Amino acid sequence: MNERVIRALNDEQTITVYQAYNRHIAESAVAAQTFVSPPFKKERMTWIKPSFLWMMYRSGWALKENQEHILAVKIKRSGFEWALQEACLSHFEAGVHASPEDWKEKLSGSPVRVQWDPEKDIFLQALPYRSIQIGLSGIAVEKYCADWIVQIEDITEYSKGIHRLLLENKVEEAKSLLPLEQLYPLPDPIALNIKLS
Repeated sequence: MNERVIRALNDEQTITVYQAYNRHIAESAVAAQTFVSPPFKKERMTWIKPSFLWMMYRSGWALKENQEHILAVKIKRSGFEWALQEACLSHFEAGVHASPEDWKEKLSGSPVRVQWDPEKDIFLQALPYRSIQIGLSGIAVEKYCADWIVQIEDITEYSKGIHRLLLENKVEEAKSLLPLEQLYPLPDPIALNIKLS
């Protein structure tokens, strides 16, 4: 369960991450093709997830309150990698941090937080490897909204369509619709910073 990898829908320039919001935030974001404040709160930490199925787990297939709209946000790889370079792990890790005090100091000064959670299969059950969640705050949120975002698409109906197929026991058909998430390579210094396997 300790393997940590980034799998994502990506091309040479961009990587797709997922977020779930209520209708007001989602509609304004799609219209502006960035997150608009208000209703989006830039002063809060915002979490981005490259794993579609982890987003489905977190949002309950877009059924949880204030997570009824699933957004696929295509962002620049340069921004994504900046975030990981500036990130601090959400928990102390020997081998990454010199001491718990060193970790606490880095955490308090970092605009990006990274945590690794068990990846999910299509039934939202845990898989034997971990998936990354990235929390952006402060300057990282500013950069995300002002510079990194290339496209925002509301994929709620697409997500619900996959869920409907599962409910009808059409598992293979549902699986065939999942986004093609491939291993995302990172330079060694960044990989070390976030304890990538």
